[in-house]
Amino acid sequence: QVQLAESGGGSVQPGGSLTLSCTADEKTYAKTCMGWFRQAPGKGREGVARIYTRDGGTYYADSVKGRFAIAQDNAKRTLKLYMNNLKPEDTAMYHCAEVYCSDATPSSGYWGQGTQVTVST
Repeated sequence: QVQLAESGGGSVQPGGSLTLSCTADEKTYAKTCMGWFRQAPGKGREGVARIYTRDGGTYYADSVKGRFAIAQDNAKRTLKLYMNNLKPEDTAMYHCAEVYCSDATPSSGYWGQGTQVTVST
């Protein structure tokens, strides 16, 4: 059974920072590419960041490049998403999942409940 649990979201002002965490079950965490995607109301899913779980190679969407960073803690089967200089357009529900290595969109059809990020004045 796929188990993914995200946490760390919240409400911040533009320019603020948040750190998201995701803990995965052992089988899911062993997938080649894990990452984060987001979905805002009325919009489609957008891949945000991806990491190759074997060697730590990363990918970022152009919209977050230079502001977000993804990291993994293999001992805890945890993914982190460090988000800096947040913008109102970053407002969305954020999910972690097994993702396509090419663009960080979800590949398995399974993801956690998500964690809400809201950026506003």
